[in-house]
Amino acid sequence: MKFFLLLIVLLSSSYFTIAQSFTGSVSRGKATVIEQNIYSSCSGSRPSVVGKSTSSDSKEWIVPAETVFLQGPYLSDFYNQCNNITPSNINAVNITNIPIKVIDDDGDIITGYVLSDNYCEVYINGILIGADPVPFTPFNSCLLRFKVKKPYTIAVKLVDWEENSGLGTENNNGNLYHAGDAGFIARFSDGTISDTSWKAQVYYISPLMSPDSIIELSNNTRYCKQLARNIPCADSCYAVHYPIPNNWQSPAFDDSNWPKAYLYTPETVGVNFPAWTNFTSFWTSSSFIWTSNLVVDNLVLARKTVGSKPSSVFESLESQPIISVDNKSISLISHKDIHNATLQLFSLLGNCIGTIHNAELSAGIPYQLPLYSALPLGVYCISIKDPNSYVFTSTIFIH
Repeated sequence: MKFFLLLIVLLSSSYFTIAQSFTGSVSRGKATVIEQNIYSSCSGSRPSVVGKSTSSDSKEWIVPAETVFLQGPYLSDFYNQCNNITPSNINAVNITNIPIKVIDDDGDIITGYVLSDNYCEVYINGILIGADPVPFTPFNSCLLRFKVKKPYTIAVKLVDWEENSGLGTENNNGNLYHAGDAGFIARFSDGTISDTSWKAQVYYISPLMSPDSIIELSNNTRYCKQLARNIPCADSCYAVHYPIPNNWQSPAFDDSNWPKAYLYTPETVGVNFPAWTNFTSFWTSSSFIWTSNLVVDNLVLARKTVGSKPSSVFESLESQPIISVDNKSISLISHKDIHNATLQLFSLLGNCIGTIHNAELSAGIPYQLPLYSALPLGVYCISIKDPNSYVFTSTIFIH
């Protein structure tokens, strides 16, 4: 009897030590299902279950995440077989009817392309642009358009969905407790892409053999030591939860203590579906991003502030370049010298048509860019990046 009492004391002490080694809350086992399937309108889609877990500190957590999916609004379809939007390549994508969310009346119109495994919500300057119209499967990709002034902040809620509520697992090829993986890629018509300049932090980690596998590193990375993808704890797996900070979507939110996003290859993410494969050349300038663990990090918040670095070159309207177009070239007149500038021309769809590196712009002297003769008539975007990586963009018309 004394042995068992001693064992209980040791186990209790061990659990207390584990619980105090990080700041998250620990739950174990299945969540209570509160929504069996929030998306049942597409044939062949996996059940998008929502549950409620109670952690050992008596806190309740919605898993895999609290979302606006049932309320909307929704992002527009880039590729979505559930809505019969299935372009075979980027040239078949039509953005003309996509609504433009006006953030700033005097801003620039920007088009964004995003793909999330599985679900995302996109905010610009704290304003919800839309939710992913497919929470789990089949895999899709989305479009958004907004009008905003720089600097502006992109904030994205990312969810790797689950079938086994509270366990972070799904049925995959006969494995009822497959841990799954995740990934997010984005590209915007002003030249913004998903890369390590984004910040990303995880708020729901599962499945775990033990909460002892979570370490909070000095750079605030919530790192999981558990390396195995086939995690044998089944219905007894642990999960670690963190409260989502208030106002995390806002430009005023301080993300300086968040770790940088990690980059992943398409092969690691496992994107072998048409929402990706029909547009592989289009996505090549961007990278898949996530936190430090694609497998068990299930709820991730990511942020990127565009044009945030101050610059004496573009800081006022009077100092911004004058851009003109004739039938032979694009002419730039800068009000100040800009050394080692990067000049890029983008289509409205975000395709980079041409890049000039290390350009030397002298104040008041026209700098000529070739007007790529094969370009069709239409609207384009030109960007000028100074040595401090501050980007000025302007819309031009070729007619």
